[in-house]
Amino acid sequence: MVDVSDKSETSRWARARAVVRMSPDAAARVAAGDAPKGDVATVARIAAIQAAKRTDELIPLAHSLPLTHVEPTVTVDVEQGTVTLVAEARVAARTGVEMEAMVACSIGALAVYDMVKGIEPGVVIERIELLDKTGGKSDFHR
Repeated sequence: MVDVSDKSETSRWARARAVVRMSPDAAARVAAGDAPKGDVATVARIAAIQAAKRTDELIPLAHSLPLTHVEPTVTVDVEQGTVTLVAEARVAARTGVEMEAMVACSIGALAVYDMVKGIEPGVVIERIELLDKTGGKSDFHR
């Protein structure tokens, strides 16, 4: 783990995105809340929040952070056959919160996959990426 003892505590924010691709028919069922396991978007949001809070247990060298806010959103584009998760995470700490936002998106995307695999086994998690981070030494904006 990196020693952050001498760093100042600052307000930090990060936003990440994951895109899950499937057929338009499967996406339509997700949008309608008609998946065999239930409401995909709600389950993905809850999974994302739980994952963000447990990032230090999943990523070996991540610091344990007292998150102050995690807000995942789920958007379905039926025509494109995508479910997009965007997660924002906030903390007042000595280290960044990017991993929490990215883990939230990763696990949220896996929850979508799990919920949809019975409809369509060819679902693909296309990408997981950091969009923005602020606080600390430098900011980043994709």
